[in-house]
Amino acid sequence: MTTATLRDRSVLITGGAGFIGSHLAEALVDENDVLVFDDFSSGAPSNVPAGADLVEGDVRDRDALASAMDGVDVVFHLAAEASVSASVEDPARCHAVNETGTVNVLEAAREADARVVLASSAAIYGHPDSVPIPEDAPTDPSSPYGIGKLSGDHYVRTYNDLYDLPTVALRFFNVYGPGQSGEYAGVITAFVEQARDGGPLTVHGDGEQTRDFVHVSDVVQALELAATTDAVGEAFNVATGSSVTIRELAETIRDIADDDVAITHTDGRDGDIQRSLADVSKARDRLGFEPTVQLEDGLTSLWNDWA
Repeated sequence: MTTATLRDRSVLITGGAGFIGSHLAEALVDENDVLVFDDFSSGAPSNVPAGADLVEGDVRDRDALASAMDGVDVVFHLAAEASVSASVEDPARCHAVNETGTVNVLEAAREADARVVLASSAAIYGHPDSVPIPEDAPTDPSSPYGIGKLSGDHYVRTYNDLYDLPTVALRFFNVYGPGQSGEYAGVITAFVEQARDGGPLTVHGDGEQTRDFVHVSDVVQALELAATTDAVGEAFNVATGSSVTIRELAETIRDIADDDVAITHTDGRDGDIQRSLADVSKARDRLGFEPTVQLEDGLTSLWNDWA
């Protein structure tokens, strides 16, 4: 495994009290000065590791960002409205947080001369024409969330070109791991919780939808690599390069739980993407990224944490 180790840097993590951000803060806090900037709309102060500083703030607040950014070397911009359904219900708020918020982060970083690593998303691709999906695949997002992520992805790369600000966009596919919770946590957390409660595991549609699930520890690896790479002004897929159907996922979790819980099917969800699988060769070649957690191993560890 190739990893980068950030040392003796001043690091700001927007959304650092959330799922991915808190794992990143935990990985960095022993060797760096870590400041978490979060409004706690989805994260919680208790997620922030000891040793990290914490500022309650909103990325829509330019003055608060500018103050927090003072003296920072690297900004990991993870704060976002992460719910697709919430973005559909209130696209104006999603725009303000995900697009205007990203520009606010970039402007503050430009003043501070700080590198920016953005959490982009596979949602920018929409319904892909074919899989695996390379970074130069057509982008056709199907929700305000996806549009916002695509806009931010463009902004960070354009800031590199226009202002010589070092930036990297990481397009996360389906991230899972310990500490993921809440209404929008994802299908793996839902299945684990349903199995823990005796089932049934509820599959939307026929279960033939495919997803590329990547463990949060591998996402942290990619974030660290992006903070040190010379390949700035670029976007990279972060995933495993392998996929599983949702039905197979449910069956695997049932087997790990060692319980004969039922698997039921409900109506499919409007707009649900049928196939998702990343081409991660660019991240391997340019970042040195190598996913290390096999899905069954990650699911087993997650189940043992719950049990």
